[in-house]
Amino acid sequence: MSSGPRPFQPGERVLLFDSKGRRYLVVLEIGGEFHTHAGIVAHDLILGQEEGSTARSNRGARYIAVRPTLAEVVLKMPRGAQVIYPKDLGPILVMADIFPGAHVLEAGLGSGALSMTLLRAGAQVTGYELRPDFAARAVANVRSFLGEAVLDRYQVEVRDVYEGIGETGLDRMVLDLPEPWRAVKHAAHALRPGGIIVSYLPSISQVTVLREALTEAGFAMAETIEVLQRSWHIEGPSVRPDHRMVGHTGFLTGARLMALAS
Repeated sequence: MSSGPRPFQPGERVLLFDSKGRRYLVVLEIGGEFHTHAGIVAHDLILGQEEGSTARSNRGARYIAVRPTLAEVVLKMPRGAQVIYPKDLGPILVMADIFPGAHVLEAGLGSGALSMTLLRAGAQVTGYELRPDFAARAVANVRSFLGEAVLDRYQVEVRDVYEGIGETGLDRMVLDLPEPWRAVKHAAHALRPGGIIVSYLPSISQVTVLREALTEAGFAMAETIEVLQRSWHIEGPSVRPDHRMVGHTGFLTGARLMALAS
């Protein structure tokens, strides 16, 4: 993608934020309008403008327009299920060691937040999702944010990973499932030797069962982490941690396949 000027175009997502820092995710359309309690903003005032430009509502409210980051899209996009929070998406990329061209199996697509992250990192993703409505939502969100061309690297199947995995020689596997241990033996046959599996789980009791299953299936070098995010208030000489933080969301567990299960 060019690093030069990129005026806003019809069909693009734009993030509008007001003087109080409130953020709104809008899809731009010719002749479209964005409505809030502070009035109406015509999309035509934003189309053709550069990032950081200002648009005012018919009541004079001021909005600044920028392109949304992946994290902002994830938190505001249409959801069919609870998404993995941005604070966990980055560590998943690192723990799974995702690289351009990696063949990744993702099971439990939810709303597609993790799919977006894997695909934008350059991976080739095969997704397994049990619910057709979640699968369709994930594909729609991925297409909306990354464009139609990315679907060449994103194949989604409505199927149950607990019943088996059709792929072999996988580089990586990422699971967002309530009982990932039921897929571990399948993973041991689907991953290449040295392949990495990463699982996202909400409770430590689930993690304990998973860790035992990983060891029994020939995985090693396992680790489990939890990511906590605390922002800081910085305003002149007033510097302190914010009173609120993003605490526990889930545990990330990763391991490498050392040998095929017998």
